[in-house]
Amino acid sequence: MSRKRIHLALHPYGVGGPGQHGLWKDPRVAKNASIDINYYIRQAQAAEHALFDALFIVDSQFINATYPSHYLNRLEPLTLLSAVATHTRHLGLVGTASSTYNSPFNLARRFASLDHISGGRAGWNVVTSFDTGTSKNYGLDEHLDYATRYGRALEFVQVAQGLWDSYEDDAFPADVERNVFLDPLKLHDLDHVGEHFKVAGPLNLSRSPQGQPVIFQAGVSEEGRDLAARVAEGIYAPGGPLQQAQEYYADIKRRTAAHGRNPDHIKIFIHGGPVVAATDEAARLREREIFEEDNDFDRHLALLGRSFGAYDFSVHDLDAPFPDVAHLAEKGGRTGAAKIIERARTENLTWRQVAQSLAEFRRSPFVGAPETVADRIEEWFDAGTFDGINLAFRTEEELELFVDGVVPILQKRDLFRTEYEADTLRGNLGLPVPANRHTAGATGA
Repeated sequence: MSRKRIHLALHPYGVGGPGQHGLWKDPRVAKNASIDINYYIRQAQAAEHALFDALFIVDSQFINATYPSHYLNRLEPLTLLSAVATHTRHLGLVGTASSTYNSPFNLARRFASLDHISGGRAGWNVVTSFDTGTSKNYGLDEHLDYATRYGRALEFVQVAQGLWDSYEDDAFPADVERNVFLDPLKLHDLDHVGEHFKVAGPLNLSRSPQGQPVIFQAGVSEEGRDLAARVAEGIYAPGGPLQQAQEYYADIKRRTAAHGRNPDHIKIFIHGGPVVAATDEAARLREREIFEEDNDFDRHLALLGRSFGAYDFSVHDLDAPFPDVAHLAEKGGRTGAAKIIERARTENLTWRQVAQSLAEFRRSPFVGAPETVADRIEEWFDAGTFDGINLAFRTEEELELFVDGVVPILQKRDLFRTEYEADTLRGNLGLPVPANRHTAGATGA
């Protein structure tokens, strides 16, 4: 039996995502990187040259002035990825879109369009929206509660998948002699009536070469994990210490099997921000430099506040014990907030100490010379912590260091491909093309 191989995705953060507070000051980073389509095209082409599986674009729809630099001024994911699609051929294109603040028909059509534009390389990262302030941008006074958001998300995905099956694969004979462009018997209404949506269909777009866009999800709560196990084909996992990553990986695979699905048909990606240099010592020095570049306490405090509904913790005595403020995150990042509160209580931490600890938490396990980083990636892979890594690099030069130094070692060890297996995202991830539910003999999508 051939050895399983690692999947790699690239997660560009422009002028700086969460925790990358000083990145925008780096002279190697263009101050408009987050809104420069050429930046993304270069990133995508570098990733494709290195045979990565996908480019992943994160998104949210609420900000205030304390948010990460990249979040303050960035392009809408599907618009961005449609442009990138015309400059790439094999790389998967995964965009984030909220099931809470979109309608199923409109979003299904947009992702299906990206799937056609790219020749079958689209993926949808389904989120229910972490930022509670998003509601006020959509005419709502309050963010929906967890149960409602995740119930809506499940139904939303199911409706989208139904719409993507509107046409059977041979619905368009385009037979001039018979004067038949469409076989009407192969076009199907959806007629969905559910708890959250009423959608008639059909969608006015056929299926792409990969059948349907690949569904990704990133939940860590009980509701999020269950949603992932039911419908996701890829997951962006929280990572953390090795044991924690192992436990998450095993839990998702178990839940997937419990829902009657093949656990191999859900690919778990952990976040990875490798620091690669010529030697281990040089890499550790670079890691310390990065820590100092990003060590902005006010930004750490603001990042902490984002886990609690963008709450402004600066109005409190920062040297007082961290209190139980779980109610602030009840409709937002409830699971992450609960972990922060529990750690603060167990270790008797102050507000200041909790904020400062966030910087330490984000440190990568993949630091060193190329051989060292490859060793650690292999160790974590063999320990059952991931199927892939969602890689984030501060600069294009640091991406090159990984591609030129680490990737060849992984290939030599037969841990990573030496050529693309397919032209579609599903094909390269080893995922099946879902059967159209209306095709004779199909058992459902």
